[in-house]
Amino acid sequence: MKNRNIKLASLVILITLAVTGCGRAEGDKKVMAKSQKKIKIEYWHVNAETQGGNTVDKLVKDFNGKSKDIEVVSKYNPDMYKGLMQNLQAEAAAGKAPALVQIGWAFLDYFSNNFKYVEPQKVIDENFTEDKNFLKDNFLSNILSLAKNSSGEQVGIPYSLSTPVLYINKDLFRKAGVDENGPKTWEQVVEFSNKIKEKTGKYGFYLQEPEDNWATEALLESNGAKMLTDGKATFASEDGIKAYQIYADMIVKTKSALHISWDEGVKSFIDGNVGMLYTTIAQRENIQKSASFDVAAVNSPSWEGKQAQLPAGGCFLAITAQNKADQIAAWKFEKYLYSVKSMAEWTKGTGYVPPRKDVADDPDGLKDFLQQNKMMAAATTQMDKVVPWTSFPGDAGLQAEQILLDTRDKILGGKVSARNGLVDAQNKINELLAK
Repeated sequence: MKNRNIKLASLVILITLAVTGCGRAEGDKKVMAKSQKKIKIEYWHVNAETQGGNTVDKLVKDFNGKSKDIEVVSKYNPDMYKGLMQNLQAEAAAGKAPALVQIGWAFLDYFSNNFKYVEPQKVIDENFTEDKNFLKDNFLSNILSLAKNSSGEQVGIPYSLSTPVLYINKDLFRKAGVDENGPKTWEQVVEFSNKIKEKTGKYGFYLQEPEDNWATEALLESNGAKMLTDGKATFASEDGIKAYQIYADMIVKTKSALHISWDEGVKSFIDGNVGMLYTTIAQRENIQKSASFDVAAVNSPSWEGKQAQLPAGGCFLAITAQNKADQIAAWKFEKYLYSVKSMAEWTKGTGYVPPRKDVADDPDGLKDFLQQNKMMAAATTQMDKVVPWTSFPGDAGLQAEQILLDTRDKILGGKVSARNGLVDAQNKINELLAK
């Protein structure tokens, strides 16, 4: 009996040890699984489906499929870069932050003055010695400097470069009896627009109206106006007023141009109801695949006797991750986005000019694509006219942009003249800048 009890006790102990061992093994597996769990980071962008959104999804999906330790979640922000800035404000107020964000050139100083970020070279130097020369080797110094703030800090890395181009409906041009090669000057844009309206009943012209003043700035500065001079708003000059009033008259007086939302304007052009569309080259892929008429893209017009001044559109990427693990993950994803193959994919899916210097000539990049795609020439042949997109200094960025947007609606809505609207806006912005 005693031996039986001993055997029974031993069996109980063995079973207990086995169960305990299994429990520990399961626990170890869970710990290992937890330690091997992918780091999840957010990538904020402004690319709607019609302007690169599908390509963002494709690149993120490809990266996630290849990465063993990182999962990127992309988040679309409507209302372009201004909308992203507003959403980033709310996120920062809640003590949160995405890992990587697209920042429009117009908000370079505003972003660097109001949000936490880490310079890309710092992340590289601290964690990726093999990449220490990545920026210097792959980007021209003048391109990199586009993402430096007024203090000379490399806030981020240029990602999207664009210029405004003029898309034209050659079928409407032929019906209206105007040169199907497109206008060379803004004066000709007015003439062509009025003739298209008169001869076809269609609208002649639409200039993009998103939640920024990028295209309008090109219109004014090409005529000699300056948005900002020595820290003060100066766009309400005679040159600026004249350019804005000529544009407004097309909408208010002759009614040959449209004052509608950007999405509506692009769709109206694609549907064949507008003869000319002045917008970013980043709309190329959307327009090329959607238009059913003879469509082309030509260089941005200049004013007679003057050279066009074209603000650099697009964005740079900034690392806003707050802890080291997320910063490391952000750089790995960012480096993937800046690979020759990914940059080529980005250009093909949008129309943005690649900021990396070797993409255009690389067989794995855009060499064949650029030879075959004639629309891209409208942007690549006018890069010598590119100027920085005005970034209002200090904390005035968002408010200044909104003042300009409100002014645009008043002028194009026929409520005020270009002179009264611009002078009032300039005074308000300078009051902000003086604080």
